[in-house]
Amino acid sequence: MTAVDVVLIGRNEGTRLVAALASVMGQARQVVYVDSGSTDGSLAAARDAGAKVVDLDLSTPFTAARARNAGFAALDDPQLVQFIDGDCALVPGWLDSARAHMRAHPKTGLVTGWRAEIHRDASLYNQICDVEWHRPAGEIQTCGGDMMLRAEAFIEVGGFDPRVIAAEDDEVCTRLRKAGWTLERLPQEMTRHDAAMLHFGQWWKRAVRTGHGFAQVGHLHPDCFTTERKRALVYALLLPLSILLGAALFWPLALAALAAYPLNWMRTAQGLRREGLPAPEARRHALLLTLSKFPNLIGMATFHWRRLRQAPMRLIEYK
Repeated sequence: MTAVDVVLIGRNEGTRLVAALASVMGQARQVVYVDSGSTDGSLAAARDAGAKVVDLDLSTPFTAARARNAGFAALDDPQLVQFIDGDCALVPGWLDSARAHMRAHPKTGLVTGWRAEIHRDASLYNQICDVEWHRPAGEIQTCGGDMMLRAEAFIEVGGFDPRVIAAEDDEVCTRLRKAGWTLERLPQEMTRHDAAMLHFGQWWKRAVRTGHGFAQVGHLHPDCFTTERKRALVYALLLPLSILLGAALFWPLALAALAAYPLNWMRTAQGLRREGLPAPEARRHALLLTLSKFPNLIGMATFHWRRLRQAPMRLIEYK
């Protein structure tokens, strides 16, 4: 039978890591935990659980991509590798289902499933994450960091790009597709996630990080995140400039530009309603999604400023 190994990454996840370890131990042939400078006892918790521990060198900037590569390198003769984050718990039965699908479809290089928020209704921000995770099943273009990868495919594309600080999962998916591998989402629960995002400031930082990912991955692959980058430029730069210019020179221009925001909010809310969200949730989510273009633009600008100065691409953390 094809062996499945688990690579789990984390940094100061506390009790979330304990739950993550408990969910994978005994289900996989090997479990490797990669730690990115934790100070909360995560290393001891992983060793106590029986995982093989990799403690990343502090002298090099941490990224999830770097951690996942280190975890893969620590495996003995990997065949299928399930990557999960330290704030997630694996759903029973997922590994067997994903392994069976990979064995039956040799050209499938990656499978993922559905991730759900453990405390979905603890905040509006957790709700947004939960909706974000639940995408249609079938052949996909990209997915999040919880994924099962065929070792052959991982090696062929060179693993994750350690320079990418956000959307590193989208970036490796892009290279897998370009190499001819099929990516699929199975209609099955895979992991439970604890975003622990309870405050507006956390959501804002996460949206800044997302924008950084849009720009960095878009710089590496110009065909990626084109729509997302255009939306940030239009709603967070061009329209505000039009409002200011119109207010100074031609007030109908300012009114027309200002009207674009409620129209975008209405279209977004209607789209979320079609996806099954209750009307009150859809309206609240749409408001944040409309606002998100501003932190997205900040993240995009941050990436390009770093790139032009050849500065390190350091993490943008929201927890």
